[in-house]
Amino acid sequence: MALGVSEREAITSESAVATARALAPAVAAGASVRDAEKALPVEQVEALSAAGLFALTVPTEYGGPGLPVSTVAAVTATIAAADGSLAQIPQSHFTFLDAAWRGGSDVLRRSLSERVLNGALVANAQTELGGRTTRDDSTALRRSTGRLVLSGTKFYCTGAIFADILAVRALGPDGGSVIAYVPAGAEGVTIGTDWDAFGQSTTSSGTVDLDDVVVDPDLVLDYTGLLARPSTYGTRAQLLHAAIDTGLARGAVDTIAGLAEKARPWFEGAVDRAADDPLLIAQAGDLELAVRSAEALLVVAGERIHHAETTPGAGAVAEASLATAAAKVAAGRAARRAGSELFDFGGTRTAAGSANLSRYWRDARTHTLHDPERWKLHHLGRWALDRVRPPSHGTF
Repeated sequence: MALGVSEREAITSESAVATARALAPAVAAGASVRDAEKALPVEQVEALSAAGLFALTVPTEYGGPGLPVSTVAAVTATIAAADGSLAQIPQSHFTFLDAAWRGGSDVLRRSLSERVLNGALVANAQTELGGRTTRDDSTALRRSTGRLVLSGTKFYCTGAIFADILAVRALGPDGGSVIAYVPAGAEGVTIGTDWDAFGQSTTSSGTVDLDDVVVDPDLVLDYTGLLARPSTYGTRAQLLHAAIDTGLARGAVDTIAGLAEKARPWFEGAVDRAADDPLLIAQAGDLELAVRSAEALLVVAGERIHHAETTPGAGAVAEASLATAAAKVAAGRAARRAGSELFDFGGTRTAAGSANLSRYWRDARTHTLHDPERWKLHHLGRWALDRVRPPSHGTF
C-alpha cells in the first residue's frame, strides 16, 4: 500500500511506536495458533506494510521519514513481544536497506525508496549451508552474453516468501562479495517453504534457488567495500537482533501474572494465592529486573549508534559496537531465561501442549543461535582489559 506525501511527513518516532503498539494485540491474539500450525503470518506482514512500518528508514531526500534505527528497534521489540517470528521477518529488510543507503548507486537508492514507500519488503538471501563459515559463498554473479546473471542456492532466507525484493549475497564477477537486489518474482528465482526449526517457525527462513537470474548492474553494490571501512552498518543490524530478543523476553514475562492467577499456591507458603508466595514474588522481581535491564541497554545502544552516525570517528563507532554487544547479550539471556522460567508461575498445567507456552523459549533459543554471544563477550572483555576496539563487520 502506497503512503501519500502527507502520510510520509506525518510519520515520527513517536507515531511509529504508537502504531506498533496498536497493532500488537491483534498480532498476539493469533501468534500461538500460527506457531502451532506453522501458518505463515501473511495478513500480519501486510498490516505492518500498510501501516508504513517498512518505510521508517527511507531517507528524507528520497521522500521518506528518515527515522533513526533506535525507532526501528523500539518498533521491533514491541512486535516481538507479541510474535517473535513476525518481528524477525523485517530485520533483514532494514539491514539491506541500510546497505543500499550506504553503498548503493543512486539508481538503487531511488528504486528501493520508491518501492518501499509503496509497501515493498526486502528479504535476505545471504547464507549458504555448505561453506566452511557462514561467510563463504558459492553463489556467483557472472557475466554471460553481455548480461549479469546470478546462480546458486541460499538458506536461512528469512521472510523470502513474503518479499518483493531479495538481497542476494554472491561472489562478484570481478572478485569480492556483492549484494544483488533482485525482484522476488524474477525468472529463475524459486522460494521454498522448507524451514522446519522448532522455534521461529513462521519466519519462512528456508531455501532460495537462483538459476541464471538476470540482474540489473545498477542494482548491485560492493559488499566487500562496504564492510572494509569502520561503520555502524553491522551494529545497526545487531541492534535489531537485540530488539527481537528484548521483545521476546518482555512477552514471556508479561504472561506470568496470568499464569500465577490461575495457579494453586504451594502448601508450604501458607498463602491464599500463588502470587503471594514470597519466593515466587522474588523470582518474578528478578525476571523483571533482567528484562528491564535488557530494555535499558537497548535504548543506550540506540543512542550510541546515533552519536556515532552524527559524530563520526573510530572511537564513537567502537563505543556503539560495544554498547550494542552488551544489549545483545543481555537480551538473549533475558529471553531464554524468561521463556524457561515462566512455567514456574503456572505449575505443571502450563506444560500442556495446548497452552503452547514453550513458543517463547523456542523462539528465543532459535533466534539467539544467530551469532554467538561468546564473541560479544570476548570483545567486551578485550575492551575492559586492554582497551582493544572491536572489529567493525556485519555481525558486530
